[in-house]
Amino acid sequence: MSHFLAKASLAALLALCSIPLAGSAAFAAPQTDFVVKAQYYRPPVRGCSPMEAIRKARYSGLRDVRISHITPRRVVVAGRDRRGWDRMTFANVRGCPVMYR
Repeated sequence: MSHFLAKASLAALLALCSIPLAGSAAFAAPQTDFVVKAQYYRPPVRGCSPMEAIRKARYSGLRDVRISHITPRRVVVAGRDRRGWDRMTFANVRGCPVMYR
């Protein structure tokens, strides 16, 4: 009789322990109904880059454009136009707005 009780209690213990595992296994199934989007790191643009200042000066009509000065407040580029040497000054902020020509 003691062997019967030992085996029955062991079976009951195994049955109770396996119930939560069966329920969590159903929830742990992999879900494939979502799309993973790749995220790329893009550093923030803080000021007027020299390449952007040169591009804007060329678009405005200057040729042979080169960087003359870069300060914390402005970027100065020099080049030639129809009348001779000229320079443009851009604010050293995002978007490179023209300060004066």
